[in-house]
Amino acid sequence: MSTEMTHPAGTRVLILLDDPTGDDASRTLPLAAHLRQVDADDLHVSVLDLGVTRGDGIFETLDAVEGSPQSLEPHLARLANSARLLDLPAPSLDLYREAVHRAIALSPYPRISVKLVMTRGIEGAGACTGWVYAEEIPDFTAERENGIRVVTLDRGYRHDVAQTSPWLLQGAKTLSYAVNKSVYREAARRGADDVIFLSQDGYVLEGPTSSVILQFGQHFVTPSTDQGILAGTAQAAFFEFCEANGYTSEYRLVPADELAQADSIWLSSSVRQIVPVRELDGTARSFDAEVTAAALEHLLGRRS
Repeated sequence: MSTEMTHPAGTRVLILLDDPTGDDASRTLPLAAHLRQVDADDLHVSVLDLGVTRGDGIFETLDAVEGSPQSLEPHLARLANSARLLDLPAPSLDLYREAVHRAIALSPYPRISVKLVMTRGIEGAGACTGWVYAEEIPDFTAERENGIRVVTLDRGYRHDVAQTSPWLLQGAKTLSYAVNKSVYREAARRGADDVIFLSQDGYVLEGPTSSVILQFGQHFVTPSTDQGILAGTAQAAFFEFCEANGYTSEYRLVPADELAQADSIWLSSSVRQIVPVRELDGTARSFDAEVTAAALEHLLGRRS
Protein backbone atom coordinates (compact mmCIF):
# COMPACT_ATOMS: atom_id res chain seq x y z
CA MET A 1 0.00 0.00 0.00
CA SER A 2 1.48 3.33 -0.97
CA THR A 3 1.21 6.10 1.62
CA GLU A 4 3.64 8.52 -0.02
CA MET A 5 2.69 12.17 0.36
CA THR A 6 3.97 15.51 -0.76
CA HIS A 7 4.93 17.93 1.97
CA PRO A 8 4.46 21.69 1.45
CA ALA A 9 7.19 23.80 3.00
CA GLY A 10 6.77 24.27 6.74
CA THR A 11 4.24 21.48 7.27
CA ARG A 12 6.66 18.93 8.69
CA VAL A 13 8.04 19.48 12.18
CA LEU A 14 11.47 18.30 13.32
CA ILE A 15 12.70 18.70 16.91
CA LEU A 16 16.30 17.75 17.76
CA LEU A 17 17.15 16.64 21.30
CA ASP A 18 20.52 17.92 22.49
CA ASP A 19 21.02 14.95 24.81
CA PRO A 20 18.31 12.28 24.49
CA THR A 21 19.74 10.20 27.36
CA GLY A 22 20.62 12.93 29.85
CA ASP A 23 19.86 12.69 33.54
CA ASP A 24 16.87 14.99 33.96
CA ALA A 25 17.51 15.44 37.69
CA SER A 26 20.92 16.96 36.98
CA ARG A 27 19.78 19.37 34.25
CA THR A 28 20.32 23.00 35.18
CA LEU A 29 18.10 24.34 32.38
CA PRO A 30 14.40 23.65 31.71
CA LEU A 31 13.65 20.69 29.42
CA ALA A 32 12.58 23.03 26.63
CA ALA A 33 16.11 24.47 26.52
CA HIS A 34 17.40 21.08 25.37
CA LEU A 35 15.12 21.01 22.31
CA ARG A 36 15.77 22.72 18.97
CA GLN A 37 13.22 23.10 16.20
CA VAL A 38 15.00 22.87 12.84
CA ASP A 39 14.03 22.83 9.18
CA ALA A 40 12.97 19.27 8.32
CA ASP A 41 14.28 19.73 4.77
CA ASP A 42 17.83 20.50 5.92
CA LEU A 43 20.50 17.90 6.75
CA HIS A 44 21.00 17.15 10.44
CA VAL A 45 22.30 13.59 10.97
CA SER A 46 25.93 12.67 10.30
CA VAL A 47 26.64 10.02 7.66
CA LEU A 48 28.81 8.42 10.38
CA ASP A 49 25.87 8.01 12.76
CA LEU A 50 25.31 4.33 13.58
CA GLY A 51 21.60 4.82 12.98
CA VAL A 52 22.51 5.55 9.35
CA THR A 53 25.35 3.08 8.82
CA ARG A 54 24.01 0.15 10.88
CA GLY A 55 20.36 0.84 11.64
CA ASP A 56 21.56 0.80 15.25
CA GLY A 57 18.80 2.64 17.05
CA ILE A 58 15.20 2.57 18.18
CA PHE A 59 11.97 4.40 17.41
CA GLU A 60 8.28 4.74 18.17
CA THR A 61 5.47 6.23 16.09
CA LEU A 62 2.24 7.49 17.59
CA ASP A 63 -0.91 9.23 16.42
CA ALA A 64 -1.97 12.69 17.61
CA VAL A 65 -5.48 14.11 17.27
CA GLU A 66 -6.47 17.74 17.77
CA GLY A 67 -3.35 18.45 19.81
CA SER A 68 -3.49 15.31 21.96
CA PRO A 69 -1.07 12.34 21.58
CA GLN A 70 -2.61 8.87 21.67
CA SER A 71 -1.12 6.29 24.06
CA LEU A 72 1.95 8.44 24.71
CA GLU A 73 2.96 6.69 27.92
CA PRO A 74 2.80 3.15 26.44
CA HIS A 75 4.92 4.38 23.52
CA LEU A 76 7.48 5.89 25.87
CA ALA A 77 7.55 2.64 27.85
CA ARG A 78 8.20 0.67 24.63
CA LEU A 79 10.99 3.11 23.70
CA ALA A 80 12.65 2.48 27.05
CA ASN A 81 12.23 -1.29 26.66
CA SER A 82 13.75 -1.23 23.18
CA ALA A 83 16.72 0.72 24.55
CA ARG A 84 17.17 -1.91 27.24
CA LEU A 85 17.07 -4.76 24.72
CA LEU A 86 19.72 -3.02 22.57
CA ASP A 87 21.93 -2.14 25.58
CA LEU A 88 21.47 1.55 24.77
CA PRO A 89 21.53 4.20 27.49
CA ALA A 90 18.07 4.82 28.92
CA PRO A 91 16.30 7.56 26.95
CA SER A 92 15.14 10.65 28.80
CA LEU A 93 11.41 10.01 28.70
CA ASP A 94 10.66 13.45 30.15
CA LEU A 95 12.60 15.08 27.31
CA TYR A 96 10.93 12.95 24.63
CA ARG A 97 7.55 13.71 26.18
CA GLU A 98 8.30 17.44 26.03
CA ALA A 99 9.48 17.14 22.41
CA VAL A 100 6.32 15.26 21.40
CA HIS A 101 4.08 17.95 22.85
CA ARG A 102 6.11 20.69 21.16
CA ALA A 103 6.00 18.96 17.78
CA ILE A 104 2.24 18.51 18.05
CA ALA A 105 1.75 22.16 19.00
CA LEU A 106 3.81 23.29 15.99
CA SER A 107 2.06 21.11 13.41
CA PRO A 108 -0.69 22.79 11.33
CA TYR A 109 -2.69 19.56 10.94
CA PRO A 110 -5.44 18.22 13.22
CA ARG A 111 -4.26 14.64 12.81
CA ILE A 112 -0.58 13.75 12.61
CA SER A 113 1.90 10.96 13.18
CA VAL A 114 4.78 11.65 15.56
CA LYS A 115 7.99 9.64 15.34
CA LEU A 116 10.45 9.38 18.25
CA VAL A 117 13.98 8.28 17.29
CA MET A 118 17.16 7.53 19.24
CA THR A 119 20.36 6.15 17.67
CA ARG A 120 23.64 5.03 19.22
CA GLY A 121 25.25 8.07 17.64
CA ILE A 122 28.63 8.30 15.96
CA GLU A 123 30.80 5.30 16.79
CA GLY A 124 33.26 6.13 19.54
CA ALA A 125 31.68 9.50 20.35
CA GLY A 126 29.81 8.19 23.38
CA ALA A 127 26.70 10.26 22.72
CA CYS A 128 23.35 9.19 21.32
CA THR A 129 21.38 11.09 18.69
CA GLY A 130 17.70 11.83 19.18
CA TRP A 131 14.85 13.62 17.45
CA VAL A 132 11.07 13.83 17.18
CA TYR A 133 9.39 14.28 13.80
CA ALA A 134 5.75 15.08 13.00
CA GLU A 135 3.84 14.97 9.72
CA GLU A 136 0.28 14.69 8.43
CA ILE A 137 -1.28 11.23 8.42
CA PRO A 138 -2.25 9.72 5.04
CA ASP A 139 -5.91 8.96 4.35
CA PHE A 140 -6.63 5.31 5.16
CA THR A 141 -10.39 5.51 4.61
CA ALA A 142 -10.46 3.07 1.66
CA GLU A 143 -8.42 0.42 3.48
CA ARG A 144 -10.50 0.77 6.64
CA GLU A 145 -13.82 0.47 4.83
CA ASN A 146 -12.95 -2.07 2.12
CA GLY A 147 -10.25 -4.13 3.80
CA ILE A 148 -6.84 -5.24 2.57
CA ARG A 149 -5.27 -8.30 0.97
CA VAL A 150 -2.83 -10.15 3.23
CA VAL A 151 -0.42 -13.05 2.81
CA THR A 152 1.18 -15.14 5.54
CA LEU A 153 4.97 -15.45 5.55
CA ASP A 154 7.29 -17.59 7.66
CA ARG A 155 9.35 -15.36 9.95
CA GLY A 156 11.99 -18.09 10.18
CA TYR A 157 12.03 -18.28 14.00
CA ARG A 158 10.20 -20.40 16.56
CA HIS A 159 7.53 -18.61 18.57
CA ASP A 160 9.74 -18.74 21.70
CA VAL A 161 12.80 -17.12 20.06
CA ALA A 162 12.73 -14.18 22.48
CA GLN A 163 13.46 -16.63 25.31
CA THR A 164 15.87 -18.93 23.47
CA SER A 165 17.82 -16.27 21.55
CA PRO A 166 17.36 -12.78 23.06
CA TRP A 167 20.32 -11.46 21.03
CA LEU A 168 18.09 -11.55 17.94
CA LEU A 169 16.25 -8.55 19.46
CA GLN A 170 12.75 -9.84 18.75
CA GLY A 171 10.35 -7.52 20.54
CA ALA A 172 12.56 -4.44 20.13
CA LYS A 173 11.42 -1.67 17.79
CA THR A 174 14.68 -0.94 16.00
CA LEU A 175 15.68 1.17 13.02
CA SER A 176 16.82 -2.01 11.23
CA TYR A 177 13.82 -2.17 8.90
CA ALA A 178 15.36 -3.83 5.85
CA VAL A 179 13.44 -7.06 6.55
CA ASN A 180 10.18 -5.19 7.13
CA LYS A 181 10.54 -3.44 3.77
CA SER A 182 11.54 -6.71 2.10
CA VAL A 183 8.37 -8.50 3.21
CA TYR A 184 6.22 -5.69 1.82
CA ARG A 185 7.93 -6.13 -1.55
CA GLU A 186 7.26 -9.87 -1.31
CA ALA A 187 3.62 -9.17 -0.49
CA ALA A 188 3.36 -6.96 -3.58
CA ARG A 189 4.87 -9.72 -5.71
CA ARG A 190 2.10 -12.00 -4.44
CA GLY A 191 -0.61 -9.44 -5.20
CA ALA A 192 -1.16 -8.47 -1.56
CA ASP A 193 -1.01 -5.30 0.54
CA ASP A 194 0.34 -6.56 3.84
CA VAL A 195 1.73 -9.55 5.72
CA ILE A 196 1.02 -11.67 8.77
CA PHE A 197 4.13 -13.39 10.12
CA LEU A 198 3.94 -17.01 11.22
CA SER A 199 6.49 -18.64 13.48
CA GLN A 200 8.49 -21.56 12.14
CA ASP A 201 6.57 -23.87 14.46
CA GLY A 202 3.15 -22.69 13.27
CA TYR A 203 1.88 -19.81 15.40
CA VAL A 204 0.47 -16.42 14.39
CA LEU A 205 2.79 -13.55 15.35
CA GLU A 206 2.29 -10.01 13.99
CA GLY A 207 2.53 -7.91 10.86
CA PRO A 208 5.69 -6.02 9.85
CA THR A 209 4.21 -2.86 11.39
CA SER A 210 1.04 -4.09 13.05
CA SER A 211 -0.63 -6.39 15.57
CA VAL A 212 -3.08 -9.14 14.56
CA ILE A 213 -6.59 -9.38 16.04
CA LEU A 214 -8.97 -12.29 15.42
CA GLN A 215 -12.71 -12.45 16.10
CA PHE A 216 -14.53 -15.60 17.13
CA GLY A 217 -18.15 -14.59 17.69
CA GLN A 218 -18.19 -12.33 20.73
CA HIS A 219 -14.59 -13.19 21.64
CA PHE A 220 -11.48 -11.40 20.38
CA VAL A 221 -7.94 -12.79 20.44
CA THR A 222 -4.44 -11.45 19.78
CA PRO A 223 -1.11 -13.31 19.96
CA SER A 224 0.57 -13.01 23.36
CA THR A 225 3.57 -10.70 23.48
CA ASP A 226 5.96 -13.21 25.09
CA GLN A 227 6.71 -14.47 21.57
CA GLY A 228 9.11 -11.67 20.68
CA ILE A 229 6.41 -9.39 19.26
CA LEU A 230 5.54 -5.83 20.16
CA ALA A 231 2.76 -4.99 22.57
CA GLY A 232 0.37 -3.08 20.30
CA THR A 233 -0.96 0.25 21.55
CA ALA A 234 -3.83 0.35 19.02
CA GLN A 235 -4.54 -3.31 19.74
CA ALA A 236 -4.76 -2.52 23.47
CA ALA A 237 -7.23 0.27 22.68
CA PHE A 238 -9.24 -2.16 20.54
CA PHE A 239 -9.48 -4.52 23.53
CA GLU A 240 -10.64 -1.57 25.67
CA PHE A 241 -13.43 -1.09 23.12
CA CYS A 242 -14.27 -4.80 23.37
CA GLU A 243 -14.51 -4.78 27.14
CA ALA A 244 -16.64 -1.61 27.11
CA ASN A 245 -19.12 -3.16 24.68
CA GLY A 246 -19.74 -6.56 26.24
CA TYR A 247 -17.20 -8.55 24.24
CA THR A 248 -14.45 -10.67 25.74
CA SER A 249 -10.77 -10.51 24.81
CA GLU A 250 -7.71 -12.66 25.28
CA TYR A 251 -3.92 -12.77 24.79
CA ARG A 252 -2.68 -16.27 23.97
CA LEU A 253 -0.81 -18.49 21.54
CA VAL A 254 -2.72 -18.56 18.25
CA PRO A 255 -2.11 -21.60 16.01
CA ALA A 256 -1.88 -20.66 12.33
CA ASP A 257 -4.95 -22.69 11.37
CA GLU A 258 -7.13 -20.36 13.48
CA LEU A 259 -6.67 -17.66 10.85
CA ALA A 260 -8.95 -19.64 8.54
CA GLN A 261 -11.42 -20.29 11.37
CA ALA A 262 -11.75 -16.67 12.53
CA ASP A 263 -14.91 -14.71 11.71
CA SER A 264 -12.87 -11.55 11.11
CA ILE A 265 -9.21 -10.55 11.11
CA TRP A 266 -7.81 -7.06 11.60
CA LEU A 267 -4.34 -5.54 11.53
CA SER A 268 -3.89 -2.72 14.05
CA SER A 269 -1.22 -0.05 14.33
CA SER A 270 -0.81 3.40 15.84
CA VAL A 271 -1.19 5.44 12.66
CA ARG A 272 -3.50 3.24 10.55
CA GLN A 273 -5.48 2.19 13.67
CA ILE A 274 -7.32 -0.94 12.38
CA VAL A 275 -7.92 -2.32 8.92
CA PRO A 276 -9.90 -5.51 8.21
CA VAL A 277 -8.51 -8.37 6.13
CA ARG A 278 -10.67 -9.05 3.06
CA GLU A 279 -8.37 -11.62 1.46
CA LEU A 280 -5.92 -14.04 3.09
CA ASP A 281 -3.43 -16.01 1.00
CA GLY A 282 -5.60 -15.52 -2.09
CA THR A 283 -8.86 -16.58 -0.44
CA ALA A 284 -11.62 -13.99 -0.06
CA ARG A 285 -12.78 -13.36 3.50
CA SER A 286 -15.69 -11.56 5.08
CA PHE A 287 -15.32 -9.27 8.09
CA ASP A 288 -17.60 -7.68 10.63
CA ALA A 289 -18.15 -4.19 9.20
CA GLU A 290 -20.26 -3.10 12.17
CA VAL A 291 -17.53 -3.94 14.69
CA THR A 292 -14.93 -2.36 12.42
CA ALA A 293 -16.82 0.94 12.24
CA ALA A 294 -17.58 1.05 15.97
CA ALA A 295 -14.03 0.15 16.95
CA LEU A 296 -12.63 2.76 14.58
CA GLU A 297 -14.85 5.41 16.09
CA HIS A 298 -13.47 4.48 19.50
CA LEU A 299 -9.85 4.41 18.36
CA LEU A 300 -9.98 7.59 16.32
CA GLY A 301 -11.71 9.50 19.09
CA ARG A 302 -9.56 8.47 22.04
CA ARG A 303 -7.14 10.82 23.77
CA SER A 304 -4.30 10.02 26.13
